[in-house]
Amino acid sequence: MELCVALDLPTKQENLDLIHKIKDYDVWLKVGLRSYIRDGEEFLKDIKKINPDFKIFLDLKLYDIPNTMADAAESIMGLGVDMFNVHASAGKRAMMEVMDRLSGYDKRPIVLAVTALTSFNEDEFQSVYESPIAKKADQFAIDASESGLDGVVCSAYESESIKNITNKNFMTLTPGIRPFGEDAGDQQRVADIAFAKNAHVDFIVVGRPIYKSENPAEVVKKILEQI
Repeated sequence: MELCVALDLPTKQENLDLIHKIKDYDVWLKVGLRSYIRDGEEFLKDIKKINPDFKIFLDLKLYDIPNTMADAAESIMGLGVDMFNVHASAGKRAMMEVMDRLSGYDKRPIVLAVTALTSFNEDEFQSVYESPIAKKADQFAIDASESGLDGVVCSAYESESIKNITNKNFMTLTPGIRPFGEDAGDQQRVADIAFAKNAHVDFIVVGRPIYKSENPAEVVKKILEQI
């Protein structure tokens, strides 16, 4: 299991300050919509200047028509990130087109598909997808696996089932991890590290418990000790 730190702070400088505090730890850094839209490719370069060994997960959840998604994925190749994601709701044809477009490269990032956002509760998800979360997450995972992706984004509660119906090497990345019983915030399906480990999660994403701490480096150290 690996730790992915979410860079969700209000300004670029606050994110950079956080990165400096944890620069000596072997972690992934998640750059999401707000940070990337606001700070762009230059922010990715700034991360590598602080520590070239940081691995970057670009969390943009690509969701569009197949050709547009493939074009965007090919553009991401030029950013030097180590992982990015698409949305499984775009369908198998879109996911397959993304992977086909990337197949011409000698080395590509890890590509994951978002299943069910961890902000959904069961009723909210049903109203959109007309299916229980667990059932639809499993189907999205099968679609992603059959489309050649490396894994999915899901909650820790879906991870074990997804591993069982795909294969043990099919990756799961889980947001909504609250390592020490912190408040769930806007997340619904949260879990702690022990639960994630038992569910064979490959990557845990932790944001608020780290960046809201007075000592983020100490929190990162404690999490790494647990995983």
